[in-house]
Amino acid sequence: MIRETIVTTASPAGVAHIAPMGATLTAGGYLLLPFRPSRTLDNLLASGAGVLNFTDDARVFAGCVTGRRRDWPTLPAGASVRLADTLAHAEFVVEKVEDDPVRPRFHCRVVNSESHGLFQGLNRAVAAVVEGAVLVSRLHLLPADEVAREMARLAIAVEKTAGPAEQEAWGWLVDTVAAHRAQVAS
Repeated sequence: MIRETIVTTASPAGVAHIAPMGATLTAGGYLLLPFRPSRTLDNLLASGAGVLNFTDDARVFAGCVTGRRRDWPTLPAGASVRLADTLAHAEFVVEKVEDDPVRPRFHCRVVNSESHGLFQGLNRAVAAVVEGAVLVSRLHLLPADEVAREMARLAIAVEKTAGPAEQEAWGWLVDTVAAHRAQVAS
């Protein structure tokens, strides 16, 4: 099972990095597969630690992939940092790395987890924004017509169920897709 999370890591200089990432649940923790090149990959290799943040704030996912916002407040957490405003977090250490030219596999063991807020239920718009953020992160890999079809399908859930935060996040994604189309067309 893959859980869509926000992974926070810290550079050797202590600079926080925040990135959305699917985390595959394993017997002792999680499997992470960051793409090369990425700051998350570099930080995990350097520190061997990080944090999975479990949030229902769609803006964090959309803000990270669109570049509209990356300055989410963080707090110290073990050998890394965590989002200040998250429902829960799981601190992990990297136990094993399987190298790969595209996506190395980081086998991570949870060393501490904490809850910070109450999960208020599912919102289809949050799920749509997360799926849209995945599409935006792969604009350079996917055919434009496939992205357009998926964004139109996801827009239905946003139109029916979004609150202000999901609407803001969806707007960032739509703007980024439009800017990518314009860049490709020019």
